Formats: sequence, C-alpha cells, structure tokens
Amino acid sequence: MIPEYLDTRQLEAFVAVTSIGSITGAAKVLGKSQPVVTRLIQDLEEELGFAVLHRNGPRIALTENGVSFFAQAELFLNGLRTISERARQIESAQASPIEIASIPSIAAGIVPFALNDLPKDALPRHVHLQSAAPENVVQMVVARTADVGISSLPLDNPGIDVHWIGEAPCVAVVASGDPLARKKSVKATDLNGRRLIASANPYRLRWRINEALKEHGVQPTGIVDNNATYVSLALARAGLGVAIVESVTLLGLPIVGVEVIPLSFRVPFYWGVITATGRPLSKTTERFIDAIEKNSRRLFGFRKHADTSSIS
Repeated sequence: MIPEYLDTRQLEAFVAVTSIGSITGAAKVLGKSQPVVTRLIQDLEEELGFAVLHRNGPRIALTENGVSFFAQAELFLNGLRTISERARQIESAQASPIEIASIPSIAAGIVPFALNDLPKDALPRHVHLQSAAPENVVQMVVARTADVGISSLPLDNPGIDVHWIGEAPCVAVVASGDPLARKKSVKATDLNGRRLIASANPYRLRWRINEALKEHGVQPTGIVDNNATYVSLALARAGLGVAIVESVTLLGLPIVGVEVIPLSFRVPFYWGVITATGRPLSKTTERFIDAIEKNSRRLFGFRKHADTSSIS
C-alpha cells in the first residue's frame, strides 16, 4: 500500500536521475554516493509498488508509470523550493519573489518585456519563470506554486480566476524561397495543395486552424504536426511546408531564412492570465499583469476580452 506521505529524499533522487540521465551524474549533483542514490530509488519503487526506471547497465530510461509519476514529483519539489524561498524572504524581510508559469510562446515573447517594464524597485531579487504546457501551467497555479499563470485556451477549472483573455492573430511562415514569400497576405486558397505545419494538440490552437480550413474548403496535401511553435518555424525554414502559427513566439524568437506573412482569413490564438481562486494578489503580481497587457498592446495585434464566457 502506497504510504500517505513519500520521502522527499527519494523523490529528489528520482527527479535528479531522470533529469540528468544517470545515477552517477545525479549522485554527483546531490552530493551523495552512487549506492545511496540507487537505494533511494529502490526504496521509492518499493513504496510505490511499481518500477519508475528501466535499468540496462549504466543506461536508464523511464518506465510508462515513471513518465506519469515524474511530472507530479517535479511539480511537488518545485513547490517545496518555492516554500523554502518564501521563508527565506520573510526571514530577511525582503520583497517576495514572483513565481510565473507560462506557455512557451508568451514566456519568450511577452514576459521579458513585461518584467523589464516593472519599476526597478518593484522587481524582486528573485524572479522564477517556468515555461510549461498549458495543462501544467493551470496545475501550478491551482497548487499555488505559481503566483500567476499564462495559458492558452480552453481554461475551465474551478480553482482559477481568469483575469482576461488575450487574442493574437495567427500568421503563415514559409521559407524565404517559397512562392508565397512574395505575397503581402496569404489567402485560404493559397493553402490548397500545400503541406501544412501546425500544432499537434487537437484541443487548442490546432482546433481553430482546422475549423478555419474547413470553413474555407482548404485541402492540404499533408500535415506535419508538432508540439512547439519554434519547431514549426524550423520545419518551415527547411521548406517542408507552410506553417500556421500564433504570432507571439516570433517576438521572442526571430528566425532568419523565413518570411512571416499575415493571413487574409482569421485564425485567432487565445490565451489567458490566471491566478488561484481566492488568493490575494501582491502589488508586484498586479503590476506584472498590467505590464503583460501594456506590452501585448504595444508589440503585436493584441485584443483584450474582459468577458471570457463566450470564448472557449
């Protein structure tokens, strides 16, 4: 039977081994001997009742159960680090750090500008910015290991407050030598007979792309899907097709060898600013949320939706 509380030393050893890729490397980082780390992993597996690692000599790999468990263990340890950091800040009477969880596009495209826009005396000494998938962003906010989260839609969780929804236009990205590179805008009909590059997640942006293509009767010859916008940009640069991406990532990740072209038809990318329900916001968090909106308006074709009930 799995105990109610797991040993944090075992969790730390498991996360370190998984992150580094070897027991030897994890032992060095943790300042422990290799046999001690091995024993911690074995004790963890015994308490869990399932194996978390495949072992083949010096090589290790996560089991299927280990993959699922790793995400939870990492989230838990990040929460403990946050608590420790808060305690140190309270002890030294310093301003509390700000913990931000954001999807990669906003983390790279908007958050740096927003942080830089904060008054110098309002920016804490410690800012922790974690880039994560939308589901993990929401989970961190609900668990209160993040002060503020920024996630793409849909957002439907009773543990969060959605301050507002932002909308950004999607664009087409092609290699510089592509015939579409000379166009001022890309029409839906321009995509007929072309291979498309798009997000793989069928429940978020990909759903809106599919709906737009269906509405305009577009028949691509194929799809290359992936889980990150920067990968779509690299695929487009290699000439593998036309990438349909949100425009925010391009702010933080300019890339040579491609042309970014507006779409003549609408494919919206929605994202929301969230905090935990019932959690009082610090002045720094409030200023940061305001700075996100201010810089979004300044940097790209941003639309703010205060009423989120009609957007999913």
